Amino acid sequence: MPQGNLASVLRSPYARVLTAVLLVQAAAFYYASRGEAKIELAQPLEQFPMTSGDWRVAGVGVVEPEVQEVLRADDTLTRWYQSPMGGVNLFVAFFKTQRTGQSPHSPKNCLPGSGWVPSTTGMIDVPIPAAHETIKINRYVVSKGENRSVVLYWYQTEKRVIADEFAAKYYLVADSIRYHHSDTSLVRVVVPVAGHNDDAATAVGVSFVQAVYPQLRTYLPH
Repeated sequence: MPQGNLASVLRSPYARVLTAVLLVQAAAFYYASRGEAKIELAQPLEQFPMTSGDWRVAGVGVVEPEVQEVLRADDTLTRWYQSPMGGVNLFVAFFKTQRTGQSPHSPKNCLPGSGWVPSTTGMIDVPIPAAHETIKINRYVVSKGENRSVVLYWYQTEKRVIADEFAAKYYLVADSIRYHHSDTSLVRVVVPVAGHNDDAATAVGVSFVQAVYPQLRTYLPH
């Protein structure tokens, strides 16, 4: 864009309004966070049940110190669960506040950084009969060499389940202003794909989410 046109755009009423809105949002978030209440978990994530319906823990992982140094989560959970349907990996990261630079790292950013190549991305609705609600979550298909996985993930706050990355940022500001806290959690479920059948792996992941979500709500702020 020529410099003259760029300068004209920057001087336009739309640009001025957008700049003002962003500045107000930033100032409001900072002001609201000054008296921020740091929300605690109801129970440490390590106490999360080892069983949920037909699902049983098949392995327990740890977050390496160098990863935790970057992640900066206040509590984490890494486990492998197994059922007659198949196996999944569950990862949960909880953050008491996002004001000090702590925030979840989107799988859409960290998985490609680990060598996983995305092929499909979108959102799906998952009915949770036990909770009498339906949640919208992300579905992300990635591959690395001959390995392929379906990734289901969402952000969970005290008030809501959020799939959209931009909506998560909006509610970060809105909730900080209204409720004076900015806690959040990232919940990620990874399902290995067998026989290039993404739909079957998705069904396994959805079944797992339906089983653990009601229990997870009792641990995360709600």
